[in-house]
Amino acid sequence: MSTPSSAASSDVLILGSGLAGLVCALHLADRRRVTIVTKGALLEGSSAWAQGGIAAAMAREDSVGAHIDDTRVAGAGLCRPEVVERIATRAPAVIRWLQTQGVVFTAEPGRDGALHLGREGGHSARRIVHVADSTGRAVQETLEQRILRHPNITVLEQRVAIDLVCSGARGGERRVHGAYVLDRRSGEVETLDASSVILATGGLGKVYLYTTNPDVSTGDGVAIAWRAGCRVANLEFIQFHPTCLYHAEAKSFLISEALRGEGGRLVLADGTRFMPAHDARAELAPRDIVARAIDFEMKTRGLDCVWLDMTHHSREFIEEHFPTIDARCRELGIDMARRPIPVVPAAHYSCGGVVTDAQARTDIGGLYAVGEVACTGLHGANRLASNSLLECLVMGEAAAADILASDPPPRPALPAWDHSRVTPARESVLVAHDWDAIRRLMWDLVGIVRSDERLALAARRLEALHAEIASYYARHRIDNDLLELRNVAEVARLIVRGAQQRRESRGLHYNRDVPETLAEAVDTVLTP
Repeated sequence: MSTPSSAASSDVLILGSGLAGLVCALHLADRRRVTIVTKGALLEGSSAWAQGGIAAAMAREDSVGAHIDDTRVAGAGLCRPEVVERIATRAPAVIRWLQTQGVVFTAEPGRDGALHLGREGGHSARRIVHVADSTGRAVQETLEQRILRHPNITVLEQRVAIDLVCSGARGGERRVHGAYVLDRRSGEVETLDASSVILATGGLGKVYLYTTNPDVSTGDGVAIAWRAGCRVANLEFIQFHPTCLYHAEAKSFLISEALRGEGGRLVLADGTRFMPAHDARAELAPRDIVARAIDFEMKTRGLDCVWLDMTHHSREFIEEHFPTIDARCRELGIDMARRPIPVVPAAHYSCGGVVTDAQARTDIGGLYAVGEVACTGLHGANRLASNSLLECLVMGEAAAADILASDPPPRPALPAWDHSRVTPARESVLVAHDWDAIRRLMWDLVGIVRSDERLALAARRLEALHAEIASYYARHRIDNDLLELRNVAEVARLIVRGAQQRRESRGLHYNRDVPETLAEAVDTVLTP
């Protein structure tokens, strides 16, 4: 990968290398010089972990209208109709675009190349285009090869963005000109200038103690945008995936919703199904309902986990449809063809984020947000399964088109990073302690089921931690752990603020002190 000098220029700077970032880069690179900054290696983001697939109305018996309806039902009244319509309508076209890029989706046997379409919770039809049970990785690896071969794309690995460089007053005309970026290996800060900056930094699952997200998902983009002056919205809507593998050696391993789509049953230790008692759709209910049902059963019965039973399928079926999950389970001594899989809910996806319009533009000129970091209005109060990769594809295309619609403006010279007034940290235990405290606090007090008392306690503790971290940051030389802690503390406060402002229960946000859903659905928008 390329290594820049202390100051480097490009037309477009993309922070993040998940599907959203790669799609933006490929749509831009024939006409713009693009730099991708990635926190780890090119394939370490959440997109590569996506097992299920991409939702698209491709079947003859399906329709775009049905996809729109399912998305809006899951979103519990908070979806933006024009965004949902645009993304669902573009879905078949972006699937075909991926095929032109070299992605080979799983085909339906004996149907002359027709795609095999899976079904997941909340969908009224089979419409999940997939590559076995590792769609995200297959798509990422295919696009990665095109990225690495393109002469106009530079990839900078092992870098983490610190803050944006902007001009103009907050609340007025404000424009981004680049970012300060820390090289995680050398500890040096680089100044990267660009005419446009795209936040494609992914999610914030590491704010919680238990998550399906990779370690890099620390809410960096939301925190960076907030500090720069962008509004954020709906961060109280954290999707807890119902089924994360419960095993001491299985760190953050997701058990795809697609298993329930193929008849997987959630059961207690004695084999009794419990989902029909919670929802008429049983295991195919939307994720928030399934996660709350599991949480209820575990807390009521004092269980460490519940079980997902696939034993009604043959070993051949499981090996064909779920090879990745099957292989990981068998590594841990679990033969899912013979016994159920132990599962628990875990923080999985943020439906809120940086406020954008339909072209992915934020409140700051030249700054775009694409993917999980953004709040476009597609997901509303609860994301429909397999709409996340779809959003990356359509909104990545939209952001690139908006950038290409005008010539890059002139760029000012940017000041170098100044760390002359800070000292190296002497005790990393302070950072580690605060990091652990925030994640445990969020899991215990701001989890699947919330209350006014828990949220008030979380807010008080987070304010104290935030002040402590801000003081520490101002006095010490930065490193990766301190930057991630700073961002996690910022995002945790924003989640709690959003949860306290929402005086109802809707979608993924359930507060037992206000269990009813109000007649009018209103976004929770926070302004710096």
